[in-house]
Amino acid sequence: MADRKQEILDAALELADDKGLEAVSMRALAERTGVTPMALYPHVGSKAALLDGMLGRVIGQLVADEGPALDPSWRERLRMLLRGARQLAHRHPWAAALAFSRPSATADSAGGVDLFYTTLLDAGVPPAEVPRMERLLTTVALGFGASEVGGRFAHEGGYVRARRGELRDAPLPGHKALIQWLEVPVDWDAEFEADVDDLVRLVEATAASGSVPDEQ
Repeated sequence: MADRKQEILDAALELADDKGLEAVSMRALAERTGVTPMALYPHVGSKAALLDGMLGRVIGQLVADEGPALDPSWRERLRMLLRGARQLAHRHPWAAALAFSRPSATADSAGGVDLFYTTLLDAGVPPAEVPRMERLLTTVALGFGASEVGGRFAHEGGYVRARRGELRDAPLPGHKALIQWLEVPVDWDAEFEADVDDLVRLVEATAASGSVPDEQ
């Protein structure tokens, strides 16, 4: 039963990767798996449960890929998790939008979040701050990957940003002051790694601000 559910979820992932999330329906999934739509319900439940399962499946892949290789250092662990979240958006272009539109309470989804939780706790982040920090970190990493895949970070994006500084019908002093840097091609891998460095420093600062001074 569990194996059949995973097979169905994998077929749903393939369908979404091939044709987009909007193409995923119980009828389309039934055609791909060679069964009737009604035969799917005992395994995946409703359409909402199917979407939850799909999101849990891709996050579960991230956990499986990163989990065993995680370095004892929380900093390296965090870097690997952030890189994995970015790559998740590349492997499954629909996944970030789904993650941003609905929380998922599957065991696989919870396992991915738990890796972030334990990493932040190991960094010394106060427990009350951990949920907020996890949301910030995953939003940045997934959002970066989604921006690359969706076209916001396309090669011509730099050209568009530079052109804004030349608009005559809008006062854009910031653009005009930065025009020479806006024209520089962006290395998105390098920019993401710089963002990761900034996020690690943010976690360090959050942990330090919540630490209790040693008694004299």
